[in-house]
Amino acid sequence: MDFIKWIVLGIAVLMYCFVIAFQNKKVWFTSIAALLVIILGMILPGSIFPLPETFTLNQHFYAFSHSIFEIINWNVILIYLGSMIIASLFIYSKVPARIADGIVNSSKNTGLAIIAILAMTGIISIFVENVATVLVMAPIALALCKKIKINPTYFMIGLAVMSNLEGTATLVGDPPSMIFASYSGYNFNDFFFHNGKMSIFFIIQAGLLVGCIYFYFLFAKDGKAKVEVDKTNVISWFPFALLLIMIFGLAGISFIPSDFPYMSGLFVISLGIIGLLWYRFVQKKAFNEILTLVKELDWETIFFLLGIFVVVGGIQEVGLLDDFAHFLAGICGDSKLLGFVIILIVSIVISGFVDNVPYIIAMLPVAGGMAQTMNLNQELFLFALLVGSCLGGNLTPFGASANVVSMGIVKNEGYPMKFSGWLKVAMPFTVITTGTAAIVLWLLWA
Repeated sequence: MDFIKWIVLGIAVLMYCFVIAFQNKKVWFTSIAALLVIILGMILPGSIFPLPETFTLNQHFYAFSHSIFEIINWNVILIYLGSMIIASLFIYSKVPARIADGIVNSSKNTGLAIIAILAMTGIISIFVENVATVLVMAPIALALCKKIKINPTYFMIGLAVMSNLEGTATLVGDPPSMIFASYSGYNFNDFFFHNGKMSIFFIIQAGLLVGCIYFYFLFAKDGKAKVEVDKTNVISWFPFALLLIMIFGLAGISFIPSDFPYMSGLFVISLGIIGLLWYRFVQKKAFNEILTLVKELDWETIFFLLGIFVVVGGIQEVGLLDDFAHFLAGICGDSKLLGFVIILIVSIVISGFVDNVPYIIAMLPVAGGMAQTMNLNQELFLFALLVGSCLGGNLTPFGASANVVSMGIVKNEGYPMKFSGWLKVAMPFTVITTGTAAIVLWLLWA
């Protein structure tokens, strides 16, 4: 029924418009839109969520259960929730700060120390959520800037964009990577090698390399003196051990043949629960402190994802994404280069202004459908989408949550950041890192 397509499309368009216009209320709009899609599917059974031929239960109940239990990817939700808990405990342990102190003390000058801290930010962000990474590294960056008496604004921009860059590299680095893995069937190891080829991890590392070179020249003038800092006392190495267990555990699970879709998610959330028990009984924290830690997790993103999964699932179920894929394939014709460039550039521009989570959820089936229509290896377009949408978030100060956090930190330090100031640093970084990653991607997968 074409009119159902138009209704679902209208709900999605209105949702995205309100999300863009009212960022601080985005969870309300995605939740309302998801509820409308579910209600529509229940009122008109089979119109959005197709009924199986052997289905015998109440059709209205099926529409509800299908949207909740099949369209929502609970494995992604569990991985994200568990990794956030581990990241919070990792910050509490002060292990990242201790490592950063060692980097500063071992560097020949402050310029190299700045680059090393930025590189370390990227490395941590491979396994820890981007905002948490910025919060871990910000005190180190600010302390160093005070000692060498430089404006911390550009340094904080560097922390944000480097965390966004490397958050794309592994399955647990950032929600878009988890969503990509869910759609494409990638496990933890596939981010490193897939079908005998270097995968997205190494493509992103090419961007990291040129990003470090860029920041070295940007900060070289400030890096003459040698600075010593006191080493931070580590509270405990246990959260670091949990982080390593999560990384190697996800890698090991990748080798286990199983049709159970929630194995990775249950593994990560179990580690998170173990971490909370350690925090309560070994660190002897009160129940209120446990509750505070849990409350301060990024619940907004969790509920945001839930709503987006339902709305985009509805879009996919009624066939709108297939229609869009054929439309784009028609524009590109037989040119895989044109298709590659269009997906990359559109992703960069849109993700510079729109949250990349709803964008990548909506566009993954489109990019995959384009590749299938053009009879191409789907990795070429899917990787282009992932690179463009994640690295494109560096383009503007509100293109990613880590950017917003870094702006808030420098504002509190008395250095309000202007939009033009962000563009001055982040635009060249976005262009050279995305361009380099795109070239490596093309050479490997085209």
